[in-house]
Amino acid sequence: MLTAPRISGTWLRSLARFARTRAGSSALEIALRAELGISALSDLSSSLYGAFPLDNRARSGRPPRRLENLGLGLPKSGWSKTSADFVAAYESRRATPERIAGRVLERAAELARMRPSMRVLLDVAEEDAKNDAESSGDRYRVGAPKGPLDGVCVVVKEQTRVRGMPARGGTAYMDGAPQKEDATVVRRLREAGAIIVGTTPMTELGMTPLGFNPHRRMPRNPHDPGHVAGGSSTGTGVAVATGLVPIGLGADGGGSIRIPAACNGVFGIKPTWGRVSRAGDLFAGTVAHLGPLASSTADLARVLEVIGAPDARDPETAAAPPLPQGSLVAALGRGVRGLTIGVEEGEWGDASPEVAAACREALRALEKEGARIKTVSSPLMRHAPAVGYLAISIETRAEARRDWLEHGDEMSPDLQITMAVVEELGGVEMAEAMRLRSGLRNEAARMLGEVDVLALPTLVRTAPAVTDAQFESGFLDPQALGGLCRFNFFGNLTGLPALSAPVGKHGALPIGLQLVGDAWDEATILAASAHLERLGVAKCERPKISVDVWEA
Repeated sequence: MLTAPRISGTWLRSLARFARTRAGSSALEIALRAELGISALSDLSSSLYGAFPLDNRARSGRPPRRLENLGLGLPKSGWSKTSADFVAAYESRRATPERIAGRVLERAAELARMRPSMRVLLDVAEEDAKNDAESSGDRYRVGAPKGPLDGVCVVVKEQTRVRGMPARGGTAYMDGAPQKEDATVVRRLREAGAIIVGTTPMTELGMTPLGFNPHRRMPRNPHDPGHVAGGSSTGTGVAVATGLVPIGLGADGGGSIRIPAACNGVFGIKPTWGRVSRAGDLFAGTVAHLGPLASSTADLARVLEVIGAPDARDPETAAAPPLPQGSLVAALGRGVRGLTIGVEEGEWGDASPEVAAACREALRALEKEGARIKTVSSPLMRHAPAVGYLAISIETRAEARRDWLEHGDEMSPDLQITMAVVEELGGVEMAEAMRLRSGLRNEAARMLGEVDVLALPTLVRTAPAVTDAQFESGFLDPQALGGLCRFNFFGNLTGLPALSAPVGKHGALPIGLQLVGDAWDEATILAASAHLERLGVAKCERPKISVDVWEA
């Protein structure tokens, strides 16, 4: 059955039952090991292995970049409003936070009523949103806003705790009791004046990037509802793409910010490991990061300046260097003159022709502006997905041990298959994968010793098509999975900052270019993305399904 293009419905449920037998899990483990490239890891040369990693910190290739700031100002954004547009409207009294928050809630309800589903809010924080909007309005009326996010509506992926909202991680079985306090990132956004309007639906335990979840009424791709919206930060990506909000929080363990950003034609960044606190998030492990999706590069920068600081509740943030307020936004004016962009041609060869063409055209535009393209080489890069599958699946299985024992029957069929198969993987194999991960970090540091950023397509191809039946029941499709994750695990395994920018379309569907920076150097990839916006190469285009929160 695994040779079929896609398995769903009755076949998927039958396969899940088979997977939960000893013979079934063993047989599927062999098949999926080959399909996902895990078997090939055993054939790699010992020279590619690094030492056992003793920490999870990202490794710098060289000292921080000191590129000339050309003072180019902020780029013009795409069709939808950014935080700066809302703040300007509040300051000029053309709008108020109360009126905008009310309209956001109204438009979210309109999206929820659509068929196929475009529901982007899972749980609505109506009372808190209205109270926070009123407080923000009071500040603007006395001329004392808190900063560039005051009064700006924001959504949060359901795995990150929001006071008064459930945090269920995409499952049907987790406790739906309201959370008593905010995660650190949510608290920092509130302190900056942002209005949290609700939580967004995600795929179950974040374990598929395909954007479906039989336990949720998930949104489709707003550019073409016959296609998936990507995941696992599915609702956040669609909320930004439709224009409901300019900013949303997501989480990324194997591309779960960048995949929906690329599928939906918005901007998204996975920061350096340890830049953003994970305190108050449901999931742990060594590959999961929190970060924003937004309608502009400037909004990514604004959010990171607010949430990107050390936190005593998350020891992994202790190594983060200071991030002065205003520094990332100021870096957007650098341009790209003197920037060296690394391209690993072997990686690019796996992208579809239309995706590769759009991404290369974007790089040529930067080259005309003074950037230099340099070929780099990484023998291990193409094996990052296989190592990443091992890391995230085994860590999730271990973290969800009690859930699997007590609630396995309540999980969706595709997740049951994953959990059953992971039990067949060995500890030695995981340890070897971690050594390969260490070797990959060494290769990344070597490449970034020669270049300023690395460029990759975000996805192999545009968002996969889906039928109503497949979307509702879930499906197993290793090829589609690989097409979405192929270029993304590299950033998670190395802990390096990675950004996806929308740089074109194939038909109705967006195409994303990925920029990977050196450790702690979010500024450089943000500057490059902003220059693509300045040139009109990167922009959010209005999707087929959108909303207007300005009109009554």
